[in-house]
Amino acid sequence: MLKKFTLKNYKNFKDEIMIDFENTAGYQFSTDCIADGTICKMLIYGRNATGKTNLGKALIDIYMTMLGGRRYIDTGVFLNADSLEEAAAFSYEFGFDGHTLIYRYARFSNQELKNEELIVDEKTIFRCDFENCIYDFVDLEYINAETASVDRYIQSMDVGDEEEIQEPKLPFLRWLISNVALNKDSVLIKLSNYARRMAIITAGNAMLRLPKRMNDNFYESLEDSARLKDLEDFLNEMGIECKLILKKLPDGQRELYFGHEKLVPFYETASSGTLALVNLYRRLIPISWEPSFIYLDEFDAFYHYEMAENVINYLKRRYPKCQIVMTSHNTNLMTNRFMRPDCLFILSRTGTLTSLCNATARELREGHNLEKMYISGEFEQYE
Repeated sequence: MLKKFTLKNYKNFKDEIMIDFENTAGYQFSTDCIADGTICKMLIYGRNATGKTNLGKALIDIYMTMLGGRRYIDTGVFLNADSLEEAAAFSYEFGFDGHTLIYRYARFSNQELKNEELIVDEKTIFRCDFENCIYDFVDLEYINAETASVDRYIQSMDVGDEEEIQEPKLPFLRWLISNVALNKDSVLIKLSNYARRMAIITAGNAMLRLPKRMNDNFYESLEDSARLKDLEDFLNEMGIECKLILKKLPDGQRELYFGHEKLVPFYETASSGTLALVNLYRRLIPISWEPSFIYLDEFDAFYHYEMAENVINYLKRRYPKCQIVMTSHNTNLMTNRFMRPDCLFILSRTGTLTSLCNATARELREGHNLEKMYISGEFEQYE
């Protein structure tokens, strides 16, 4: 699991910001927010423009770094505009079956790495300084990767004529996992599997904006009667009482309907909240693999507060081990009934992240009304 994440000089985060998922306070209520001594369900509050979305993008940056693929389209600046430092720094600490793995790197931009380092069980495995073309493969043997042809990797870093268009530097960790036959129980395989199952979801009513092809693919999957019933049950559990019917039209296209005496087209008549729920379902619930880490950005923007509670409780039951970080403006969710003070955080305008239990001199207990304390200004200095 992800134990700690540290970020610096990225977008609005000029100074170092850290999330310590192991920093729990030992509460004996809402214990389903914790798994194996690590925070697995977290809710972050923050005023507008504090960087909640940017934090989510940074958290799953490791996915693109390790596995490649299409990065986020980002028209804004990458580095903090008030900093003179030339690169943004990312650091991830994981725990896998008694092993501690730290993977850290720095980026000049959304595409270009400055350096990269891997540490396993306090042993430095490799360091790569792409800026100065210095590569130090210190202890590949410790992870049973001593057969790696590092000379071939270094040759691939040779960009040739400076006038040629330079390709982004290939992270050594990505190359290593792809080119070395690692043991099935290798800590690198565990890291790769974790990163591969990370996702960021903005659970809005995106079905209104999706390309028609993507909606068609989703409707095609609902031809499975069990899948259609699962979606229907999901909506009913969230408080949307409905019956769903999928029909194939004469032109071969599929259409989803609310089942009444007369069929009502789902796509055109569903509320924003219902579409947001279906988008969440489409992005998350039917997947065949178990997610490892999910960042749900303003997941409840279109939800009634009771529906937002239903979603949280559903995710806790469905994915008890998955680390899920949610962002919200809904203070009704700031409650000990299904969260807890060491899993509720405030992201400040200055880029600090503080749990509620560390944002007050009081000893917060199960009977405290956290929402009332928040609204009355108890945690104001951390906003």
